[in-house]
Amino acid sequence: MTYLDYDALDRTPLARDPYDHIVIESFILPDPFKKVSADFPTVPGPGSHPPSELDIRGAFKGLMEELDGERFRKAMEAKFEVDLTERPTMYTVRGFVREKDGEIHTDSKTKILTVLLYMNEGWESDGGRLRILRSGTDLEQFSSEVPPYGGTLLVFRRSENSWHGHKPHSGPRRAVQMNWVTTQDVVDREQKRHRFSTKVKKLTTALFG
Repeated sequence: MTYLDYDALDRTPLARDPYDHIVIESFILPDPFKKVSADFPTVPGPGSHPPSELDIRGAFKGLMEELDGERFRKAMEAKFEVDLTERPTMYTVRGFVREKDGEIHTDSKTKILTVLLYMNEGWESDGGRLRILRSGTDLEQFSSEVPPYGGTLLVFRRSENSWHGHKPHSGPRRAVQMNWVTTQDVVDREQKRHRFSTKVKKLTTALFG
């Protein structure tokens, strides 16, 4: 089963202003999106959660396998003119954001490409809409704003000016982040850090509700 709209990916040119990126709305095809949304894992609070600590199953699992597969990798290599053959991947899942989330940043130097898929069924808030920024200091200096719903895809090449962020929002906000990174050590370190954080959140929830 194919979850992703590769025709839309082929039609979408690489935007280079202010840095290399693509945005495709409804990149998860409409019928698969319903199934993926139904199988979206329960996450124990805000922050990024590694798949090892979640119940990854059904259509959501199928989607993750496709994102981590050869066809999507080759499509990203062609679009961004980069060789990812020997580069490992990692992904995390988010279900909520806090008011303090969304501060302007560029992502760490160990990341090569960042893939974000938004899995909310709709979005009314002015906050929580990721912006492709021209500045590391001003959220209002943006080239585009990414709709955080309906299977929208954002992919960008990490660089010294790959600034992004969003206005404050607190509440449910479903998203998956996948990265191609420089080495397996990065995957091991980051996944260990996220596992610890998720375990703490699970324990806190169990103790205090």
